[in-house]
Amino acid sequence: MGFAEKRGNYWRGRFKTAPGKYGTVSDQVGDVIKFDTKRDAKRAADLAEANAAKQAPRPRADLRITFGEYVRSWYARQDLAASTMQNYRRHIENHLLPAFEETPLVELVSEGVDLWEKKERAAGYAASSIKTWRSTLHLILSDAEAEGRMSSNPATKRRGRGRRAGRRRNRGPEKVFTDMRGVLLIAERAAMLSGRDDEFVAVVTKGTTGMRFGELVGLETEYVRRNSIRVEWQLYELDSGELTRVPPKDDSYRTIDAPDFLSDLLTAHIVATKPKPCACHGRTYLFSGHRPANGAASAPGPKLLDVARLAEVSTGTVSNVLNRPEMVPEGTRAKVADAVAQLGYVRGGPKPGQLAPHWRRSGFATWLFHPAASGWYPRAAPQPARPVPILGGTFPGVPARGRGAVSRADACWTSIATGLTPHGLRHSHKTMMEEMGVPKKLQDDRMGHADGSVQARYSHITAAMRQRLMDDLTAQWETALRARRAMSSGSPVRALDALLRAV
Repeated sequence: MGFAEKRGNYWRGRFKTAPGKYGTVSDQVGDVIKFDTKRDAKRAADLAEANAAKQAPRPRADLRITFGEYVRSWYARQDLAASTMQNYRRHIENHLLPAFEETPLVELVSEGVDLWEKKERAAGYAASSIKTWRSTLHLILSDAEAEGRMSSNPATKRRGRGRRAGRRRNRGPEKVFTDMRGVLLIAERAAMLSGRDDEFVAVVTKGTTGMRFGELVGLETEYVRRNSIRVEWQLYELDSGELTRVPPKDDSYRTIDAPDFLSDLLTAHIVATKPKPCACHGRTYLFSGHRPANGAASAPGPKLLDVARLAEVSTGTVSNVLNRPEMVPEGTRAKVADAVAQLGYVRGGPKPGQLAPHWRRSGFATWLFHPAASGWYPRAAPQPARPVPILGGTFPGVPARGRGAVSRADACWTSIATGLTPHGLRHSHKTMMEEMGVPKKLQDDRMGHADGSVQARYSHITAAMRQRLMDDLTAQWETALRARRAMSSGSPVRALDALLRAV
C-alpha cells in the first residue's frame, strides 16, 4: 500500500519499489508531482505501487518442489510466539501434509482444496476448525505466490460458488454461559471433586474477573493486591507438556478491579495455603495442580520431545501415534516408531503423593469443571460417560469414590450449565457486565480487549464507573450467597461454609 507524505504546503505520494526501498510519484520527466490533498497523493501512490509490482521480474518457479518440501522450509523461516508456532505445526502435520505433501505446488488447484475441505467435514471435524486449517493453508500459499512459485492462491475462497448454506456451515454450537449463582454452585462442586478449596477460589475468581485460563494458572501472588489483580503473565501449555511463562494474549496487560469479597477470599486463600515457589519456574503462584504430577519430565532417559525431534514431527503427533494411531498417516507412524525404537523411549508415570505444580487445561476442564457444571463424568474408554454419584448426607452431596461407588451412592448431581467450559466463564462475566449496563470502555479494559474505533478514543473510564461495577458485582454475589444458603445453611467446602455462616 502506498502512502501520502506531507511536504510543506503540498502532499507527495510514496510507494514501495523493493523491500526497504521506496519511490516517489513523479511525472514523465521525473519531477515529483505535488498534490493538493492527501487523498489524491495516496491514490496515486497506490496506483504506482501496483504498476511497479506488475513490471517487477518474478522469480522462476521451481516446478519440482512439492507442497511438503515448501511447507517445511516455510515453517523454519517463521519467528512467531511459541503458541502460534505450535498451532501452525499441528495444522500442517495433522491436516495439510496428509492431503498435499507429495503434490507439486504448481499442481495445487482450487478444486483440490475444496475437495480436501469436503473430506474434512465428512470426517466430522468442526466447521470452525476446518476454517482455521484452510486459513493456515491460504497463508502458506500466499507466501508461495509472492515468491513466484505459484501464479495464484488456490486456497482463496471464491464468492458465490457452491451450495448456498448461509451461516449454517460455519455456525458452531450454542455458547453456554451462566450467572453469579451458577458460578458459585459450580465452584463449590469443583472444590468437592478436588477435595480442597483451591478450585472454589479459582472458579469464583475467573467468573468475577473474566480472566483467561492461562492468566489464572499463571497468576503470581505478588500480583494479587487489595482490591485489584494485575495481569502481567500467563502460563501457556505447549504440546511438549511444558508450561511456558509468556505475556498475556495480545499483550493485554491490565489491572482488574476486585470487589471486597473477592479480595477477602484471595487473601484468606494465600494465608491458608502459604504458596511456595514452584520447581519449574521458581515463582510463587496463587494456585497449584490437583492431580499427581507426571513423572516423565524428571525420569531418566529420552523424553517425548526427543522422539518428536528425531522423527521431525510435533510432540502432539507423537502423542497421537502412542494413543490414537488410527489418526496418523502410516508413513508418520513408521517414522515415530523408528524414533521410539532408536532412542529406547519408555513412557513415564506419576510419582505417588506428588501433586503437579500447575493445572493442565485438559485435566482441569475434563475432571473438575465439566463434571461440576454438567453433573456428568466424561467418557474414558472403556467406560462411557456417567453421572457423578453422590452420598446425600450433606448438600450438595459428596461425590462417591472408589469401587462400588454407584451402588453406594444415594443420588447423582443434576446439571447447572451443561456445555459450559472454563472459557465460558469469561463469556459469562462479559454478559454479566452487559446486563449491569457497564460502559463498553470499562468492559474492554477489564477483559483485555482493544477497541480502535474513534468512539473508543473519546470515551474514558472514571472512578465512579469502576466503583459502580464493584457495587453491582458485590450485590450479585450477596444475592447468590443468599440463594445458596436457602438450599442449605452450610457446605462441605470450608471457604464457602465460612461465607454462608456470615450471611
